[in-house]
Amino acid sequence: MLDTRVLSKAEFDARKVYGTWWGSAYWGDSLELLHHVPDKSIQAIITSPPFALKTKKKYGNRPPNEYIDWFKGFAKEFRRVLKDQGSLVIEIGGAWLPGAPVRSIYQYELLVALVRECEFFLAEEFYWFNKAKLPGPAQWVNVDRVRVKDAVTTIWWLSKSEHPKADNRKVLRPYSSAHRQLMRTGYNQGRRPSGHVVGMHFAKDNGGAIPPNILESANTSWNDNYREFCKENDLLLHPARFPKEIPEFFIKFLTDERDLILDPFAGSNVTGAVAQSLKRKWLAFEQDPDYLLGSIGRFTSVRIPPSFRAPHLSGPQ
Repeated sequence: MLDTRVLSKAEFDARKVYGTWWGSAYWGDSLELLHHVPDKSIQAIITSPPFALKTKKKYGNRPPNEYIDWFKGFAKEFRRVLKDQGSLVIEIGGAWLPGAPVRSIYQYELLVALVRECEFFLAEEFYWFNKAKLPGPAQWVNVDRVRVKDAVTTIWWLSKSEHPKADNRKVLRPYSSAHRQLMRTGYNQGRRPSGHVVGMHFAKDNGGAIPPNILESANTSWNDNYREFCKENDLLLHPARFPKEIPEFFIKFLTDERDLILDPFAGSNVTGAVAQSLKRKWLAFEQDPDYLLGSIGRFTSVRIPPSFRAPHLSGPQ
């Protein structure tokens, strides 16, 4: 369990960096900030926490041997603030063991701990396929040529109950031309070798195709205002931004308009910006003030508040 102090209401309010009609962004340790989130108030937590990489990153990643215990400290609070039909969505990449072309299994160990120890249910596993991802690690892929490009990231959709709120009709995809042709000409009905029976209902137009649990996005630049804003204000770009298509899919799938969404590892606040565009309420927590200030560039009506003082200016917290 992590050691945290309890913030007073005044201290919590002072951590607010900016807000819109739809949401608010707070700077600080999200475990401290979570204490001020009411029980059963959040419909979905959608986040990309720091990965357990062997190289230390500015955004505060933990090594694999500490990662599970570190994350379990948050899981108890996540479960408390989620509604009974709420969801926890974690985009979490893999890692390589030091000095060898073999993989860590920390993200799978985390999944087991969240289910067996923290009382979450695994609703479904998803995979983000980034076809534009650069080959890496370079030593194993480009030099020794003993591994292929690692282009898939795991996403765990966990839930507080066995029946979380979800509706795949909100994330239907356009039918392919081949599928539309089949609906016009009709399926070859009957029992397949697999045992499935194809009936007349397969030709029904349901408004789109049900998506698979593989989400494809190239993670190319989104929201040029964000990049320009960071450059103009001498703020660091967050190096591990995930594409808007990831939170967009889960926000549509798992929530309704005006539901409250939380990202406790907000980074450049992609989740909050997408939630707002979809008319959802949002909360964003981020421990690095530079990243949080940079995220203001995602919102056209927000400016850097002159009253906000970053930790390196305001002294010990």
